[in-house]
Amino acid sequence: MSTNDKPGTQAGHSITEKQVCAFLATETDFFGRHPELLESLELPHESGKAISLIERQLSVLRERNLEMRSRLSKLLETAGTNDKLFEKTKRLVLSLLETSSLTRAIDTLYDSLKNDFKIEYHQLILFDADKSLATPAKVISLAQGTQAIGGLLRSNRATCGVLRDEELAFLFDGRANAIKSVAVVPLNNGNTFGILAIGSSDPLYYKSSMGTLFLSYIAEVLNRILPSMVAQVASVQAIAAPQK
Repeated sequence: MSTNDKPGTQAGHSITEKQVCAFLATETDFFGRHPELLESLELPHESGKAISLIERQLSVLRERNLEMRSRLSKLLETAGTNDKLFEKTKRLVLSLLETSSLTRAIDTLYDSLKNDFKIEYHQLILFDADKSLATPAKVISLAQGTQAIGGLLRSNRATCGVLRDEELAFLFDGRANAIKSVAVVPLNNGNTFGILAIGSSDPLYYKSSMGTLFLSYIAEVLNRILPSMVAQVASVQAIAAPQK
């Protein structure tokens, strides 16, 4: 037998596995033209016994099927969660649009976060608003806010994860020690006028990798309705104030 006739050689050079794979990838009907080769092919099994190529192909297809079913299940679960979030967000937005006062708007926001979204801890902070406002929102100066949580305000976007102790203390006051992870979003209508913070006792509940679409959407609605309500309250109080 000449060198050219020896199995595994071509023109005196060994054929590599890569070349074999490339050939079979292009010649997909190769085993159809040479079915006798399938009879001699054997593949090792985890049990140590040899199995046929067809059995191996069926095994691979089963594994892929299980993987695809798992992916589909996760997609459906995520879709269901997002659908519920959308419905809750829609109810909150519609309720906010029906309010006509700052106090009522904040009460509506807090009631939804607590009873509909089931959020453990929440806090709305308004900057440079009248401190005499009869509202559960925390009112403080923008200068104090910038000093305490300047990084969160400058990002101008929703942030999730674990915050420093001093940031938690500023956002949640006496409840800070119980909060292990948070999601915060600055409120801005051209100027930063507040921040909305929600928290959990679970350190992994709000993660930096999680989506913030719905929280950002709620913030966009607050950006459009709260400033005019704050201004309205300030105007009413200015008119009611005794003239000097």
